[in-house]
Amino acid sequence: MNRNESDRPVYILGIETSCDETSAAVVQDGRIVLSNIIASQADIHKRFGGVVPEVASRRHVENITLTIEEALQVAGKTLDDIDAIAVTCGPGLVGALLVGVAAAKAIAFAREIPLIGVHHIAGHIYANRLVEEMQFPLLALVVSGGHTELVLMKEHNHFRILGETRDDAAGEAYDKVARALSLPYPGGPHIDRMAAEGNPSVPLPRAWLEPDSYDFSFSGLKSAVLNTLHNAAQRGETIDPVDLAASFQSSVVEVLVEKTIRAAKEFDVKQVVLAGGVAANKGLRMALQHRCEKANVPLVIPPFVLCTDNAAMIAAAGFVSYQQRKFASLDLNGTPNLPLETSAE
Repeated sequence: MNRNESDRPVYILGIETSCDETSAAVVQDGRIVLSNIIASQADIHKRFGGVVPEVASRRHVENITLTIEEALQVAGKTLDDIDAIAVTCGPGLVGALLVGVAAAKAIAFAREIPLIGVHHIAGHIYANRLVEEMQFPLLALVVSGGHTELVLMKEHNHFRILGETRDDAAGEAYDKVARALSLPYPGGPHIDRMAAEGNPSVPLPRAWLEPDSYDFSFSGLKSAVLNTLHNAAQRGETIDPVDLAASFQSSVVEVLVEKTIRAAKEFDVKQVVLAGGVAANKGLRMALQHRCEKANVPLVIPPFVLCTDNAAMIAAAGFVSYQQRKFASLDLNGTPNLPLETSAE
């Protein structure tokens, strides 16, 4: 059934299953979070040192129905109140994506309501709209486990990638360095805490690439950390892991922040937003806030719960597509490598 949003609020049910969190949320008018339920699998994958796709997919199957029901219950809504279903359709682990997409298509078909495919990174960017209204043109720094990108937006649902990672994303580098330091999975938060206590005294490289490039590269930095540890071990020396963590984070943060500020000035943006799981990194948040204040560029950073994978951000992004009447058909599929600039319609 179609409802006239001019007469009443619009309620979007969001579903997110791109990796190892099963999440469902109800968001009103793209801005008000009524519920945001997240069933994390972190403890399950911790013993493997990373996400096991098959295990993640099976756990999504077990959790998806209960998570949706809980999201509706907490929001005080039923499926009769829902105006559209927004679901992550890529990128991500294909088996995990398919669980969420299948659930969304089943509900959309049974209830005869619109289905909206949402790009996972678009969701992370739109998490900021749950905090503050977007001001265009804006620049998004996306930093997550598999993505490091600078994205320019001139209007809603318009994404232009200015730069992206050429090898390891920042989050991947964090996890690999954490593993080398024998830290538990996920390693990023542990390195962040250690970095706050350490002295960035270990010399490590900054990969600036070409002078005008907005691309990123963290593979060389990761290798430099590993070589530093191996060389010290061969000499019988000990490197303080706290100082090494501080040095590693300092290198990552400096490159991310400086390229963001340079792009913000070049494209004269009205707002910078931080997005993605690594947006929860306190060192990055503080450094970006300091530089944006110095450059007089407004900055929006989502709260920690909206940095990691969640369905509220998917519903927020889906609301824009709902307003634009950009709906998906029932043959919507999960696309592991879905490009941001051609997200599903």
